[in-house]
Parts: sequence; C-alpha cells; structure tokens
Amino acid sequence: MVIRGTQGYAEQTDELAKRYEALSFEHKHEALLHLLPPTPARALDIGAGTGADAAWLAQRGYEVVAVEPTDELRRRGLALHPSPSIEWVDDSLPGLDHIIARVHEFDLVMLTAVWMHLDEAERRLAMPRLASLVRPDGLLTITLRHDPVPQGRIMFEVSAEETIALAHGCGMEAILSVHGSSTQAVNREAGITWSRLAFKPQA
Repeated sequence: MVIRGTQGYAEQTDELAKRYEALSFEHKHEALLHLLPPTPARALDIGAGTGADAAWLAQRGYEVVAVEPTDELRRRGLALHPSPSIEWVDDSLPGLDHIIARVHEFDLVMLTAVWMHLDEAERRLAMPRLASLVRPDGLLTITLRHDPVPQGRIMFEVSAEETIALAHGCGMEAILSVHGSSTQAVNREAGITWSRLAFKPQA
C-alpha cells in the first residue's frame, strides 16, 4: 500500500537520491547544529529518504533509527549507507505504530520535509505521538517546506505558527524558529522556502 504522503517519491528515486546525497548535513541543518544533543545518543530520523542525515549522525556517534515508508528509498539507503549504527524501519506518520509500540524515547527526533505531507487531522494525531518519543532533555526538529507543490506530490500548506502552537499543546516548547530560502538552487528558482523549527519538552 502506498502511503498518501509518499505519492510520487518511488518513481523519482534516482533523481531524489542524487539531490539528497549531494547536500551536506551541515549545509542543510546549519540553523540546528548548535542544538544537537551530545553523543552517545539515540536519534530517530522520520522520513529518512536515502539516509544521508542518518549516516551523518551515525558517523558522529548516534545510534539511529531511520524510518522510511517508501520501499525504493529505503532500499537505496541500505545500499548507500550500510552501518551497524543505523536501523531501517518501514513505518509512517501519522500513526508511527511500529515505533510507538517499542516504547522507546530518543535524544533527537528529526522530521525533514515530512510534516507538510500530513493534513490537519493527521498533524493533530501525529504531534502527541512525536512528543511522546522525545526524552525529557531531548530535541524535536521539524523542517517545513513552503510552496510550490511538485507535480505528482501531495503536500499541504502548514505554517510555523500552527506547528508551534500544536507542539505547545503537546508539552513542547519552541526554542528555534527560522525561515529562509532553499539551500538548493533549483528550489530557490522555484520559489521554495523553508521553516526550521526546534522544540524541547516543557519543564
């Protein structure tokens, strides 16, 4: 079964893999680097794609669970980034049922270009589940893409303000909210911008 939000990704695996792997973690997540938990630590990368972020984290001492519901992307990630520190899991939001069933907490939970694939009802279901996965001293990061939607994909316009309010209602405090243009030239030319958000559990 194809998850609605993953529509269009399997067919573009080759192109997407090139783009995902070409952009460094430091460049993509520059605004968040100073907030990353020290290692050793456990990280959950939701919507891991081909595993570029998971691999970067694993190389720096994180034990990573990489969640990717698109079979083609998950298989490519396994091939590109074989690592005993990365466990690949077939799961998806809003339920994230396999991960929730483990009753584990993580020092870092990352969603990069994932949240806008969920509609409002799905976001309301997903946020408390995400919050439950973050350790009391852990970090949740969400990167939101804004306009336009690529042909063949399903995305919803989601504001940083709505996301911050939803997280706050689930006991998460926003500690970072920045908005800017895309780091990729092709995206900048298309008018795509990004919001980068970080949360920690409220004391």
